[in-house]
Amino acid sequence: MQLKDKVAFITGSASGIGKEIAIVFAQEGAKIVIADLNKAAADATAAELKATGAEAIGVGVDVTSEDQVNAAVEEAAAAFGGIDILISNAGIQIVHPVDEFSFADWKKMLAIHLDGAFLTTRACLKHMYAQGRGGSVIYMGSVHSKEASMLKAPYVTAKHGLIGLCKTVAKEGAKHGVRANVICPGFVRTPLVEKQIPEQAKTLGITEEEVVKNVMLKETVDGEFTTTDDVARVALLFAGFPTNALTGQSLVVSHGWFMQ
Repeated sequence: MQLKDKVAFITGSASGIGKEIAIVFAQEGAKIVIADLNKAAADATAAELKATGAEAIGVGVDVTSEDQVNAAVEEAAAAFGGIDILISNAGIQIVHPVDEFSFADWKKMLAIHLDGAFLTTRACLKHMYAQGRGGSVIYMGSVHSKEASMLKAPYVTAKHGLIGLCKTVAKEGAKHGVRANVICPGFVRTPLVEKQIPEQAKTLGITEEEVVKNVMLKETVDGEFTTTDDVARVALLFAGFPTNALTGQSLVVSHGWFMQ
């Protein structure tokens, strides 16, 4: 029970990586806030967790809306008596070559990934600082926080930006006992990645099987996708770490795709 009675606010957690983190954290004793754009899905996931004996609530939130983020965090803090862990996980993917990327899609990508991370961080830090019991802020980066791939200019830009935000939060939060980290997964076979496979096949003029083998998994050591459980276990490592030794650090979880 590494996270007993800790309150975890997890964005984009009605499905995929966020949901797996919520499940693992609940097993470790955390009180879970399923924060998702889809309120019905958030409530359903919270109900699943409660059926296992966990404490959980669902909140609807558009992470690009300052008012919605502030309201969701206040609702969560009121329900559970504060916020101890933020997992900034909400994200989408849009793929095009740079010369064909619309400015609207560029801004949408940066708003969800960077503005969302900033707004949720600011709202949660206010509680973490005031509570006096420290906290953990974890950003869902990507191998694309370290590396680039074609067709993903705003995604790569945003994921690189999370590294900078994390380092700043680590320095500012230290005197309050707040740590900050970035998890950098490789390709995880979530609905987000499933959607990319046919899109990249069409854009690159290759088969979907070739996208998986020769684009997504080409640089791994075993030809395997990273799993949601792989990522959740690293999130648990960061959230439950007892000292500041790892604050400001990022960790690549990619089956050897990118090695530091």
